[in-house]
Amino acid sequence: MEVPCVRVPREDGEEARRELADADLIADGYEITVEDGWLYIPVVDPEAVPEGFDVVEREAPDRETQTAPADLLGFDPSYERLGDIVILDEDDPERAARIARAVVESDLPVETVLNKASKVKGETRVREWDLLEGEGTETVHREYGFEYALDLAAVYFSPRLATERHRVTEQVGEHEHVFDMFAGVGPFAIPAAARGARVVGVDVNERAVEYLRENARRNGVADRVTAIHGDVRDVVAGTSDERWSSDGVRDVAPEYEGWAGRIVMNLPHSADTFLDTAVSLAGEECVLHYYDIAHDEDPFGPGERAIREVATTDGYDVDVETRRVVRSYAPHELNVCLDVRLSRSA
Repeated sequence: MEVPCVRVPREDGEEARRELADADLIADGYEITVEDGWLYIPVVDPEAVPEGFDVVEREAPDRETQTAPADLLGFDPSYERLGDIVILDEDDPERAARIARAVVESDLPVETVLNKASKVKGETRVREWDLLEGEGTETVHREYGFEYALDLAAVYFSPRLATERHRVTEQVGEHEHVFDMFAGVGPFAIPAAARGARVVGVDVNERAVEYLRENARRNGVADRVTAIHGDVRDVVAGTSDERWSSDGVRDVAPEYEGWAGRIVMNLPHSADTFLDTAVSLAGEECVLHYYDIAHDEDPFGPGERAIREVATTDGYDVDVETRRVVRSYAPHELNVCLDVRLSRSA
């Protein structure tokens, strides 16, 4: 059958394979093939493949050494993998149970199968799950060489944003001050710290902050990550007393106003309500990574207008460096990112 494959020159194949493996994008059920000097690497999600790779549809032979869920079911089920968990989105409980049984009986290296039981909801953006196979909802996810422990029942995490997180954190320079306003378990904060930045990560979800601290230690960047539990507006205003570094030592918190040279605002739907806080965090020059959900007729306009209104009022020049569609979100709605440089007006 035809599957999406990354096509690279054969001499670049090992480097490409490592990068795709780090992002957990290689489709293990198919063979990597070579033809006419090109290497074809089957991938699980073509939308998540990093920019710069050529993705083509191509016949790929099944790996004879593995039994895939489709071999047991007679059809190709749709699922996501996160660490050793397979995630389903099935409305029919009987079909979901059948797929889950096939997954654990296949050769996939997974132990748990979950089915989505609700939409993401609430301030902490978590959802309910039906546990179909396995014993729990905690796992360790690997992405671009980093490890993230997390509990899907307690925190929000999307593996589909791996490429976008990598794009942003690759821009971080050594000694930068990076402020992640909605840090979760650390998928922006930890790679930024690994590049030599000093990072502050804030989240209203206390469990997410606990995982952020654990993941900072797990990835060897505990000395450069400060994890804070609370509403970021209270943290910046100085009314939050939850200020702990990831090695478990209570910080004497600096004054964060004017501290940041880079700010991540990954809270689509409501990031605009935090723009006053973001601008107060910005230093004399600061790059803002602003995420939004917008209608496809004008995907960037609402966010850009909101940023300009707040930032220019506070004396900044605004330069939109990148307008990027991250992914489709719903019919006629897009998840987008604006990379915006704020420079204090002379």
